[in-house]
Amino acid sequence: MEPSEDPDLQPILFGLFLCMYLVTVLGNLLIILTVSSDSHLHTPMYFFLSNLSLADIGFISTTVPQKGAVASVMYTVVTPMLNPFIYSLRNRDSKGALRRLPSRMA
Repeated sequence: MEPSEDPDLQPILFGLFLCMYLVTVLGNLLIILTVSSDSHLHTPMYFFLSNLSLADIGFISTTVPQKGAVASVMYTVVTPMLNPFIYSLRNRDSKGALRRLPSRMA
């Protein structure tokens, strides 16, 4: 019996994958919003980072793993989910823009 066929495990797996999906989509939307709202981030590097985030949203929304392929899920969901965060949070300019974003929203 596969884990996805166990009725007691299905809600847990659903919640786990829903959380990963929401973190990915909201994180990528935050990156796109930050880059587009701060004029200091209108450089080619951030343009490509925004495009990477947009492509990641599309990729994560259309990927359907095969049954029982846990390793496939790790490579197709978790790794792309972390890439934009790693690239954006390593940069001092994007950290500053993220700090100024709440004051611009208010």
